[in-house]
Amino acid sequence: MPANNPNSGGCATGARQKCRRVGSRCEEHSPATERTLYYKLMRLGFLFAGVCLLLLSGCYSGSRPARIGAPAPDFTVHDSDRSVSLHDLHGKLVVLNFWATWCPPCVEEMPSLVGLQSRMKDHVVVLAVSLDEDESAYRQFLRQYHIDLLTVRDAQQKSNTLYGTFKYPETFVIDRNGVVRRKFIGPVDWGTAEVVDYLSKL
Repeated sequence: MPANNPNSGGCATGARQKCRRVGSRCEEHSPATERTLYYKLMRLGFLFAGVCLLLLSGCYSGSRPARIGAPAPDFTVHDSDRSVSLHDLHGKLVVLNFWATWCPPCVEEMPSLVGLQSRMKDHVVVLAVSLDEDESAYRQFLRQYHIDLLTVRDAQQKSNTLYGTFKYPETFVIDRNGVVRRKFIGPVDWGTAEVVDYLSKL
């Protein structure tokens, strides 16, 4: 019986072998080879699924900040003008804003906060804590832009550390019982109907 020639168009087949034609030749695959390929693909699949799970958990882990629903950390800040303690505002709805004069988004947001304080002065207290180290820059900003709300300079940046604040501006809404109800990262338009309605219902 003539020997099988893999290039002749035929495939040598054994009792436990399979073949797959590739062009004019045939590749032989045993069940062991197929199992190895199967397990490799399974490992890749599990690895891909694990990476996706990690990415999703990273995206959604911050959707509800840890302090929401918890008592707001108390602090007292002294500067050359005044001393402000958060516990003195207990019983009032507080919009606690961390900002700085060197932060363009903070500067952009400040007129909106001033407007909020003016518009809802009987309902809301805006406490703007400046993180400026430069006192002269801070004072000049207040004078130049007529900042008419409760603000204090925390040059040592202790108050914002209590709140885990590292991006400015950051704002916390604290209800009358001293509980953090909401957190905003970045500048907010405090004059929008949605925001005003939300604060009015607290």
